[in-house]
Amino acid sequence: MISGAEIMVKCLEAEGVSVVFGYPGAAICPFYDELLNSQIRHILVRQEQNSAHAASGYARASGKPGVCVATSGPGATNLITGIATAYMDSIPIIAITGQVRSDLLGRDVFQEADITGACEPFVKHSYLVNKTSDLPRVFKEAFHIASTGRPGPVLIDIPIDIQQKKIEEFVYPEKVDIIGYKPNTKCHPGQVKKAIELITSSSRPVIVAGGGVLSSGVKLKLVKFAEQTGIPVISTMMGIGVMPSDHELYLGMLGTYGKAAANRSLHQADLVIVCGARLGDRAVAAPDQMSENSKIIHIDIDPAEIGKNVKTTVPIVGDMKNIIDSLIEGTQDYHVSKLWSETLKGWKKELFRKPPVFEGYVEPRAFVGKLSSMLKSKAILVADVGQNQIWCANNFKIREGRFLTTGGMGTMGYSVPAAIGAKLARPTRDVVVVCGDGSFQMSLNELGTIAQNHINVKIIIMRNVRLGMVRELQDNLYGGRYSATFLDETLDFLKIAEAYGIDSAQANSNEEAEAIAEKMIKTDKPFILVCNVSPDTPSI
Repeated sequence: MISGAEIMVKCLEAEGVSVVFGYPGAAICPFYDELLNSQIRHILVRQEQNSAHAASGYARASGKPGVCVATSGPGATNLITGIATAYMDSIPIIAITGQVRSDLLGRDVFQEADITGACEPFVKHSYLVNKTSDLPRVFKEAFHIASTGRPGPVLIDIPIDIQQKKIEEFVYPEKVDIIGYKPNTKCHPGQVKKAIELITSSSRPVIVAGGGVLSSGVKLKLVKFAEQTGIPVISTMMGIGVMPSDHELYLGMLGTYGKAAANRSLHQADLVIVCGARLGDRAVAAPDQMSENSKIIHIDIDPAEIGKNVKTTVPIVGDMKNIIDSLIEGTQDYHVSKLWSETLKGWKKELFRKPPVFEGYVEPRAFVGKLSSMLKSKAILVADVGQNQIWCANNFKIREGRFLTTGGMGTMGYSVPAAIGAKLARPTRDVVVVCGDGSFQMSLNELGTIAQNHINVKIIIMRNVRLGMVRELQDNLYGGRYSATFLDETLDFLKIAEAYGIDSAQANSNEEAEAIAEKMIKTDKPFILVCNVSPDTPSI
C-alpha cells in the first residue's frame, strides 16, 4: 500500500525534480513528512510568494519546470502573485497546494480557500484532486502542460485526506494524452514560404526577439539567421540575452525605456520579423503606427498572441525551432543592403548617450556596465522592477549568460527569491541581484533563506531613498507633486545584513563600488553592496 503523499513525492522524483521551494502547514504536512524520505532538497522560504518566484528563477536558469509548495488558505493565496508573475512571463512552474478535507470543501472551514478558482486567470491549467489514484496522471499531465506549447504555471490542489489515503500500487504514466491539449509545433509550410518571400524582397528588415526565443532554446539559431542575412536584431525586455549585447547586429531593447537606435530601426523598417514576443504597450506604444509603415511577420507558438497587439501580414504558428531552420535554409542567398547596415551602425554611435555623473553618488548605469566585465561570461543577472530594471536592461552586457527579470507583471520583490532559484539551478555560475531600496524591502526576509542555506548570491541595492520610477511619473505627469514615494532615509541596510550574518559594504562613488564589487565577486559567500544613488538619476 502507498499513500497519496508518498505518490506525490515519487511523481516529483519521476520528473527528475531535485529541489522544491515551499512553506509547510497543516494541510500539506503529509507531503512534507514523506519528503523526508526523499533525496529531493527542500528550500524553506520566508513567505510563500517567494517560493513561486524562486521556482521561476530555477525554471529559467535550468530549462525545467520549477516546483513550489504551500499549505491551504493563506499559504495558497500568498502564492497567487508569484503564479501570476510566472504566467505573464511564460515561465513553467508547478504549484502544489494542500487543501482541507474533501468532505469539508465549500463549508468555509479553517484555512479553506478556493485556490483553483482564485488562480483561474493566471494558470495554464489547474487541478483539484479528488481521488488518490488520480495523482500520477495529474502530475504527469501538469509537468507536460507547464513545459510544452507556450510554457506557464500549473496548479495542483490536493486535499489532506487525498494525501493520507492509501491505494494498492503506484504506476507513473509513460506518456500523456490530453483531449483538447495539442500544441501546434509544426508550422504551416505555406506561411513560411510567404515569410521567406517577404524577407528576400525587403530592403530594411529588422528582427524583434522576445522571451519565446529563449524559452524555445533557439538563441544560437537566431544568431545564425541574423548573421547569415545581416538582419539587425532588437529585443523586448524578456528577450534580452538572445544575442551578446556587444554583437554588431544587436541594437538593444526597444520600447518606452529602450535604446533610441532600437526604436528608430523599428519605425524605419519595411519588414519586422517578430519572434516569440507579444509586443505589449511597453515595447510598442503605438502599434498601428508601426503597422502602417511595415509589413509584419509574427512567429509564436501561441496563436492567441498573433495579431493581438500589431496587425500581422504573415502569421506563423509553431515551434520556433522548426521555423528558424526553415528561414535559415530559405534565405541563404539573401543579405541586407550595405546602406541599411551602415545606417544602423551610424545610429548606434550617433544616439548613444553617456550618463551624467552626480558628485558623491554612484552612477548606476555606468556601474552596471562595468559590472558586466567583472563577471564570468555565463553570469546570471537578476534585476528587480523599477529604475534599477531599466538601468540593467540597457547597460548590462550579456555574453553567454542570462538576464532575468519580470517584464509582464512587473512584480517588485522578484529579484532576490528568483536569484535563489537561479543559483540552485546553476551553482557554478555568478548570480547577481540588482534591486532598488524599495523592491529590496519587499523580499529582504529571504536573506534568512540565503543565510540558512549558504546560497552564494550577490545583492546590489541601488539606494536612492525613493520609489524612483513612480516619482519619475509624478514628475512628468503630476507636476512634481510627490505622493507616497519617499522612503525612510535612516534605514541601515548594512545592519540588516549583519543581523543575517551576511557580509556587506557601502559605496558613494563608482570607484568605490567597482573596488568593492571586485572583492565581492571573488568571495564564495553571499554579499550585499549598497550603492548610494542620486534621487535625480533618471531611468534612461
